[in-house]
Amino acid sequence: MPTFIESSSRPPRNILVPAVGLAVASLAVAAQANAQGVTQLDTITVQEARAQGYKTHQSASGKYVKPLLDTPQTVTVVPKEVMKEQQALSLRQVLSNVSGITFDAGEGGGGSGDKINIRGFSANSNMQIDGLRDSSQNNRTDTFNIEQVEVLKGPNSVFGGAGTTGGAINQVSKAPKLRDFAEVGASLGTDNYRRLTLDANKTLDDVGVDSAFRINLMAHENDVPGRNDIDRERFGIAPSITIGLSEETRATLSYFHQTDDNLPDYGLPAINGEVLPGVGRESYFGWRNLDEEKIQSDAITLKLEHELNDSTRIENQTRYSRVDRDTTISASHVNTDGLAPGKYLPAGPQAYRRDAKTDLWVNQLGLSTEFNTGSLTHDMLVGGEISRETYDLTASNYGLGSTANPYPTGGYDLFNPPGNWEGSTTVTPRGGSDAVLNTKALYVFDTIGLAPKWDLSLGLRHDWVSGETSDKTNGDTVTTSDKMFSGRAGIVYKPADNGRVYLAYGTSFNPAAEALATSGRVSGESLKPEKSNTWELGTKWELMDGRLGLDGALFRVDKTNARETNELTNELELAGEQRVQGVELGLTGEITEQWKVFANYTLLDSETLASVAKPQTGGRDPVGQPLGNTPRNSANLWTTYELVPGVEMGYGARYVGSRHVASDVEAKLDSYWVHNAMASYQVNEAFSLQLNVNNLFDEEYVERVRGRPGLDNRSSAVELGDGRSAVLSANYRF
Repeated sequence: MPTFIESSSRPPRNILVPAVGLAVASLAVAAQANAQGVTQLDTITVQEARAQGYKTHQSASGKYVKPLLDTPQTVTVVPKEVMKEQQALSLRQVLSNVSGITFDAGEGGGGSGDKINIRGFSANSNMQIDGLRDSSQNNRTDTFNIEQVEVLKGPNSVFGGAGTTGGAINQVSKAPKLRDFAEVGASLGTDNYRRLTLDANKTLDDVGVDSAFRINLMAHENDVPGRNDIDRERFGIAPSITIGLSEETRATLSYFHQTDDNLPDYGLPAINGEVLPGVGRESYFGWRNLDEEKIQSDAITLKLEHELNDSTRIENQTRYSRVDRDTTISASHVNTDGLAPGKYLPAGPQAYRRDAKTDLWVNQLGLSTEFNTGSLTHDMLVGGEISRETYDLTASNYGLGSTANPYPTGGYDLFNPPGNWEGSTTVTPRGGSDAVLNTKALYVFDTIGLAPKWDLSLGLRHDWVSGETSDKTNGDTVTTSDKMFSGRAGIVYKPADNGRVYLAYGTSFNPAAEALATSGRVSGESLKPEKSNTWELGTKWELMDGRLGLDGALFRVDKTNARETNELTNELELAGEQRVQGVELGLTGEITEQWKVFANYTLLDSETLASVAKPQTGGRDPVGQPLGNTPRNSANLWTTYELVPGVEMGYGARYVGSRHVASDVEAKLDSYWVHNAMASYQVNEAFSLQLNVNNLFDEEYVERVRGRPGLDNRSSAVELGDGRSAVLSANYRF
């Protein structure tokens, strides 16, 4: 009988004190486990990690019924080993391991937060946690409760629902395991880096069948490397319990809580993607005594699993989550027009407060089964999901720059911005919005064994999406609804037991209400959804007895009716056409027992095929031009080598080629390389040390860009990647 317990995976500064207390209490549990003779299980832990290495064989999503080798799609999985070796804490840091992904900057009309592009298209609304929607506009700052991150590339609304033009991102949470362990981690580093974590698991021998409890704890604080005292603080706790109600039935209840208290940072003023001459890397164009970012995230999930028989299984997940983000931000746009050289006035939103609360109820049900029809074999999943998201935004500002609170005559020093507001403030309400997004979906997936060497993979989904948003100031209400079929089909040829060749086609749709739960806005309520499709021809091979994976693919993504504002009528139309085609290559796993590698490369040949939009001031006709923030070439490498038993060295390199600021902007951002290094020492079976040095050569590069060229009277902005930093970590296992 297969087990259901899987290994899938600014508070005040005194947050470290209660964190230590919790850690000590949990260590007492671990010590008791040792006294009961469980110590030998530590050896099992090490063997399990080595057996898996970097290579992931199966997606944690139940919608992928076959192993990744047999899945006709580019799926890149960043495993826990890579995240731990790199000390990759935020989702953005984790995704920096995946080529073909870029990041946008700016406060944006929908608020700040992770802004991610896959294959040139926005994936802001295509986040999932354990296969369930996670669409709130948020900064996903920590992976303390994440087992692995899956990037599913290409249009695939059949799996993720609305959106997913370039792909989707699924974060897999840590879950209870059937063994006792406890691991405490402590880290110190440059830029006031301090971190404490605990991961403890205890089997519950006297409760049900194969039951276990797990708790993950995190307390963290640091300044941003390369920036002048931009501080980050957070605390998180995530307990989960699995109870075997019988041999066939399991229930897992999990809770997640995290609080963040950060100083927002919206980068440096720029024109055409270049920082204004003379502006230093550490300059801060916000107001430290006004700006803040306070985030509280809570989620509770109940997962029920039941084996009907040896070939049929049913799973249900229900989640309630709330994200409360109270941010006061100041954009780094500046006005230098008509001022003396070296002087500026703020030109963007200043001390603009957005208090946004997002609530989500979602339920997902799936039944998977295996059966035969004549000579054909079937691996089928039938399921559905229903969700309701509400978005409550209240906005205001401090009236900076107004008659009552004026900026100084002649402006501020561009090369030494004040960083603190010395004048008076006047809280000015700016309205807000209430929105609700309802989604229902039914889907079926079937992988059909046509012959020993041929599989046919089919998927069909129907979505019903409806939403409503109301303006808090004038009461104006906008409603929208859409329904849409999505499909995916792939044929897989098996020339060898360890190799596959496939051809796949998939579709996706972007409804008007796609971003309703992230911004409270509807984009063209009277317009039908945008549509996209993809073709992908690829191959996957498992070498070294399955420990090393090699894959490659050719693909083409077409968005056939992108929303654009017609420059003649000023009306929103479905008139744009965009194409991205290219190549994906990946090498993941163990080359030898001592040498591991995680590497990938993406070529993106992007183009705007048709457009009715008016170019930006000073811009150009986008037709025939590449998409913005979409580099033609990008590559990532992370590799480690065990020099002698217990001593390991690691090296990482990330390359992002030059890319246009926007499709209607001539200017390009420079290409860049970033190099990282790691050394670890296993002192004994329980204790290990690890040193990470990131951005070895202190490269100054633009990581996130706002898709506007900028003008003298209002610049654009860019956000630089982190500067050089070093972190020393110690881990103790029980």
